[in-house]
Amino acid sequence: MTQETGTGRPRWVWGLAALVVVVLVAVAALVVTRLVRDDRPRRTATTASPTPIPAPTPSPTPPPGAAVTGPLNLLLVGVDTRVSVPGWEPHGDSVLVLHVPAGLDQAYLFSLPRDLLVDIPAFPRSGYKGGRTKLTHAMSYGSRVPGKPKNPSAAQGYELLRSTVAGYTGLRFDAGAVVTFNGFDRLVDTLGGVDLYVDQQVPSLHRRPDGKYRDPAPGGGGYTGPQMVYEKGERHLNGWQALDYARQRYITGGDYARQRHQQQLLRALAAKILGEGLARQPDRVEQVVAALGDTLVYAGGPRIVDLAYALGGMSADRITLVGLPGDGVGKGSAYQGEQLTKVGKDFLPALKAGNAEQYLDAHPELRVKN
Repeated sequence: MTQETGTGRPRWVWGLAALVVVVLVAVAALVVTRLVRDDRPRRTATTASPTPIPAPTPSPTPPPGAAVTGPLNLLLVGVDTRVSVPGWEPHGDSVLVLHVPAGLDQAYLFSLPRDLLVDIPAFPRSGYKGGRTKLTHAMSYGSRVPGKPKNPSAAQGYELLRSTVAGYTGLRFDAGAVVTFNGFDRLVDTLGGVDLYVDQQVPSLHRRPDGKYRDPAPGGGGYTGPQMVYEKGERHLNGWQALDYARQRYITGGDYARQRHQQQLLRALAAKILGEGLARQPDRVEQVVAALGDTLVYAGGPRIVDLAYALGGMSADRITLVGLPGDGVGKGSAYQGEQLTKVGKDFLPALKAGNAEQYLDAHPELRVKN
């Protein structure tokens, strides 16, 4: 059963929050575009002079992000923080990797299952001795601060999660972010909703058709009452609907379908932001940035303004969504977690070698459509 947070938000909402990161990058790119536009020299009226003095030629100022080159690997992590519960250790509920090749004009986005069985290295800062367990626990184990059991550090947890993902994928990460949820639905509503193709019927476990939360069933056996159902086809979703749709995993395909839906929503949001020309609407840009609030903790790498500007020329249709198939390790009471299939795992070295497109051409089933 999905548990409630102390603030009334179910724990699943934190898992989707990683989707906000790429959207923030796109928004920041638009903000930078606006600043660059506003900072251009303006022509002013001058008085004629019999002996004109030529103005010195200004040295060209490189645009933000001029020093950012590819390829780039960004690690995007959505965490369940339960900030209202003292000592609650953050869990990595969504782990997404964005790979940008050298040209910085396209990207590949894929998810790793939260229950992926991985080798988590020892992390002396938290007192963790290392072991083989589910990926989601890397954030938790790394967040422990010796002597301060009620003050775990999500930023410290990210370090161990990053090392774990780097060891599993073979990728070096240039930047990343830890994201908690408090503004995702407001962001979507500020944008006027999002257009998304729903690829299968998705009943909501938690929401009623009016958006209110369903009542817990007696005895703790799930929920009861009318439920929201997202029918297959082109749909326009508001904030709570987009969030609710993309967090459902008790559907055909389980958590792998949820990963796909999260990626689809992310790309739809990127298309919405990039397609509306928000840089020409300063008030709208400010609204979008305000809606993000404090959802983001940026973790190292280039300044986010520079990174955003460097990626600002990318169009949404150049973001390729990749679904890495997997299956369970053990069944029933012997279930240990998830593992990627050979086809899924072999994508990782191909990506690192710069052969992602060729690999996807050979395995088109890995491309997430819509």
